[in-house]
Amino acid sequence: MSRKKPGEWISALIGGKHRPGNVPPPTQLTRTKGTGPLVKKDKRQGSSRFNISKNRELQKLPPLKDATPSEREELFSKKLLQCCVVFDFISDPLSDLRWKEVKRAALNELVEYVTHQRGVITEAIYPEAVQMFAINMFRTLPPPSNPHGAEFDPEEDEPTLEAAWPHLQLVYEYFLRFLESPDFQPNIAKKHIDQKFVLALLELFDSEDPRERDFLKTTLHRIYGKFLGLRAYIRKQINNIFYRFVYETEHHNGIAELLEILGSIINGFALPLKDEHKTFLLKVLMPLHKAKSLSVYHPQLAYCVVQFLEKDPSLTESVLMLLLKFWPKVHSPKEVMFLNELEEILDVIEPLEFQKVMKPLFQQLANCVSSPHFQVAERALYYWNNEYIMSLISDNDETILPIMFPALYKNSKTHWNKTINGLIYNALKLFMEINQKRFDECMQRYKDEVQLEKDKLQKMDEIWNKLESKARSNPSAAEGVPGGRKESKPLLRRKSELPRDAFTIKAIGSHKRHEEFLVSSPETNS
Repeated sequence: MSRKKPGEWISALIGGKHRPGNVPPPTQLTRTKGTGPLVKKDKRQGSSRFNISKNRELQKLPPLKDATPSEREELFSKKLLQCCVVFDFISDPLSDLRWKEVKRAALNELVEYVTHQRGVITEAIYPEAVQMFAINMFRTLPPPSNPHGAEFDPEEDEPTLEAAWPHLQLVYEYFLRFLESPDFQPNIAKKHIDQKFVLALLELFDSEDPRERDFLKTTLHRIYGKFLGLRAYIRKQINNIFYRFVYETEHHNGIAELLEILGSIINGFALPLKDEHKTFLLKVLMPLHKAKSLSVYHPQLAYCVVQFLEKDPSLTESVLMLLLKFWPKVHSPKEVMFLNELEEILDVIEPLEFQKVMKPLFQQLANCVSSPHFQVAERALYYWNNEYIMSLISDNDETILPIMFPALYKNSKTHWNKTINGLIYNALKLFMEINQKRFDECMQRYKDEVQLEKDKLQKMDEIWNKLESKARSNPSAAEGVPGGRKESKPLLRRKSELPRDAFTIKAIGSHKRHEEFLVSSPETNS
């Protein structure tokens, strides 16, 4: 049987060319909580822009398993071209149900075929497989549902779901099996999976559908692993996405997934680290801590930072000083996240690096312990349950104890939360066990400072009392002193005088009404 060209198969199978069209908002999902009556809500729907095929009538082809070995490649190609047909899932979800099912069945068969058969990915299949993926996936994403509103909360907010997902999911699965197949040869595929393909793939990470972002994460990671020539380009383009997010838009749905990919990439960096990688940590990753949507991707970000510090401990000082620089001042939940990340960093810190940053670090921890927000104070005090951190504190107690003692002792007397009081007593007890003598010195120093402050305030009060009594004894000033004689005077109302500006006065004086532009409409007699 002679093998036809791709164009001939397209005309034979779908009877026409593609033309642009709109794709519908996503399929509505039903979420039920409890047994109460269901209330109909407006779902967040996407309207990705697909190229809807003009003629979508598909012919069901015979199964691949029934074809002879000589016919399988040609039938495989026909099924791939059949799957290039794009259907309308939004404006008319019930249209073309019969042919949608034909495509769905073909995609399922392709997934099974590539997964379980060997020697089926020939050189002629590569362009058709990549083309099928590109036609189905590369599209214009809908605008964000809430671009200027509150940040997206994964636990509370409904994500925007893609209406065409029944087909898109199978296309992603097929392409992943295609990349992971033992028959896959990157040297042949690199002609088709190039920089342009990667850039289009990265643009899809802004999809609001978390299912799609999860597939994209795995797909891009496989491409990064198999195509050595694309690695630097992929890292550069991810950097650009982060730069735009931090310094321009502060809106992107795929930051967490991209960071997850980078966590795996960083883990494989060779030592010593290149300057390019160090710059990426300090100029790209660390500024991500500033974004208001930090909670969405913070676990992945903290993992990447810790991976860098495990690779190169000399970066610890720079990272911790930037973390303290970006430390939130009026956002307690974000402060708790910073404390979580800081503990992860301290778990891997080298003792010599710890000594470089312990003063500013524990000054910040003293502020956290003194926080009226009990979750912040509680999270900071949990550091005293960490054995490695306690060993670092014990080795440097002559520096750390004088910084921490005033905050701990003062809050043990004044903090409103009983749990915090218990944790503070525990921290003080540990300090006492580390060095009883230094603890007593800090206690005495604190009491002396408190007494000195009291004496200072008392002395100031005495000075003011003397001044007041002296003022009272002065007859000429008696009327201005409380208790002295006051003469009733009429109250005068004065206009505020604005400072005069010569240019303003001149401009107002020379201003003339432009009547030709400001002619009033003629009055009409009713």
